[in-house]
Formats: sequence, structure tokens, C-alpha cells
Amino acid sequence: MTSEEYTVAYNEVKELGSFEKSKRDEKQQELTDFYAGNTFTLYSSILRGLAEKNVEKADGYKIDDTARLMALATMSVADTLIGCWDNKKHYAFWRPVTAIQEGENDGNPNTVGDPNWQPYLNTPPYPDYTSGANSVHGSMTRALSLFFGKDDVPFTVTSVNPKLNKKAKEYKKFSEFADDIVNVRIYHGLHFRFADMAAREQGTKVAEWVFANVGQKK
Repeated sequence: MTSEEYTVAYNEVKELGSFEKSKRDEKQQELTDFYAGNTFTLYSSILRGLAEKNVEKADGYKIDDTARLMALATMSVADTLIGCWDNKKHYAFWRPVTAIQEGENDGNPNTVGDPNWQPYLNTPPYPDYTSGANSVHGSMTRALSLFFGKDDVPFTVTSVNPKLNKKAKEYKKFSEFADDIVNVRIYHGLHFRFADMAAREQGTKVAEWVFANVGQKK
């Protein structure tokens, strides 16, 4: 925790992920509120929308195609989450809320503590590393890019935050969405960047293994 990487990640989430006196700009705040909802509801909605728009309207469509899309994405997510929660139990690394409130006791003179600091969203009761949300969406987006054979597939994400007026967000690439999920978990004050990036990489590798070994067309 005395490393430069930890110091940078600590100060980033402290500034951008706080409930009060945050340095989030307008665009970052919009993203923060847009994704202030359940990860799995969002995941299911994205899959269903892609199947309806890009698979079921294709020439020569068969129900097998939808089943394969759902199976590959869901198996990728499930296997990634097993690894994610194994990491959480093994490393038991503290969340930003604990780290920042105890910042004066971590042995790092460059991480100034704040005992009153609170994250934008309530912190779940399990460790930081690796990020569950980025495990889900990192593996899903990689599985989707492999299924469609490309990253640049337009799709719509519908927010599950009931307080929003504008609930739809358009993406041109799966990777753009994955980038946003990495950043937004920092804006929520829930994860350090290294926990988000490691989860995304883990999800990517699991999806690649699943795609290469399971559910191939014959």
C-alpha cells in the first residue's frame, strides 16, 4: 500500500467517488447516476436487446442462435464470478470507504485519510479485489465481441435507475461500454481502479476460454 499505483488509485477514488464535495464533472456525474442500479438486471437487458436486434432479425435465423448467444455470455459470466469471489476471499482487500477513513494508518504518507469520507453508493459487504461488476461486464462484452466477430456492434443500454428522465444510452462498441463500467465503479466510490482493471482482464480471458472450448457450431 506504499506503492505509487496504490497512491494514485487511492487519491482518484477519494476525489471522484465521494458522496459530498466530489470532483466529478457533469459528464462523469451523468454516468454515475445512469449506472446506479443492479448489475445483473442491466446485464440481462443488454443480452436480450442484442438478441432481438442483431440475432433474431438476421437471415436464416434459428432459435439455436439465441440460445448460443445466451449460453456463451452466461457461462463466461458465471465462471468469471467464481474466480472473482475466490479472489475476494483470498486477498480480502479493503474497500475505498475503509481505506480512506483509515488513510492515516496505512503507512503511506501520500494517502491522506478522512474519517468522515463516504462513497456515492453504499458499499457492499464483501472485499474490493476484484470488482464483481467488471467481472460480469468484462466477460460479457468479450463473449459478445467473439460471438459477433467484431467489437463495433451498436447497441442500447437502458438504465434501471428509476430517478432518471433519460434512461437510454447508445454505444457503438462493446469496449466503450466496458470502459465506462471501469470508470463508473470509481465514481460510485466502490472500487479502486486496479480492482476494476484486473476484473475486466480476468473476465476477458475467461470468455476467450469459454468461446474456444464450449458451444461451438458444428
